[in-house]
Amino acid sequence: MKKVKVCLVGIGKLGKALIEHWNRTNLTIGVYHPSFSKSEEFVQHYQNSYLLTPSKFNEIDVFILALPAKEIIPFITNEIVKLQSVSSINIVNMATAINTNEINNNFPSLNIFGVKYMGQWRDLLENGNGLFITETALPKQIEELFLPLGQVKIDREDNLIKVNKLATYHALKTAVAIENEMSKNHYSPEYTKRVLTSLAPEVIRSYSNGTLGHFAKEILKEIELEKE
Repeated sequence: MKKVKVCLVGIGKLGKALIEHWNRTNLTIGVYHPSFSKSEEFVQHYQNSYLLTPSKFNEIDVFILALPAKEIIPFITNEIVKLQSVSSINIVNMATAINTNEINNNFPSLNIFGVKYMGQWRDLLENGNGLFITETALPKQIEELFLPLGQVKIDREDNLIKVNKLATYHALKTAVAIENEMSKNHYSPEYTKRVLTSLAPEVIRSYSNGTLGHFAKEILKEIELEKE
């Protein structure tokens, strides 16, 4: 049985989080970045990755595009559409800010699938167990790449954007409120930083996991009484 050859395009924050876990599961992944020196330095940190150049793209079965939204269509236009075996290639769009249907409309003859990560890249990097959203059932060769990284759920891409916006809005609103309260009460900037980077995030995590301590549970009761 032919071994599936995979190329990760993009070695930014998301790309690093992905390769970190693929490396631990001994998946062999090719890596491409337009800067040869950057990609060469990148693969040195991951023993199961190797450097890829466009001259080898015809050998690839799956392209994972962990690129900013504005770079997705140009990369497909400049590098993929001219390949000889384009009809047998599967392409994965991971950019949150561009809908996969838009890309499919630009390239109707290509096999393009959206797999969007719901969450923050650092959490995926450090903890794994990610949640990935796709609108359609994935080919086995793609699904098997993401199952070691967490859960794959079928849902609309725009739901992911709405959830990300909702979470980001309320997180920033809370952060600004905390900063304002800390400043108004003349607390040390060190305290403010500690609250924002450690205390508040860990309280939210504990609330989500159902592991709040006694002190936090008493405050939660106060909040619930305020609703009445």
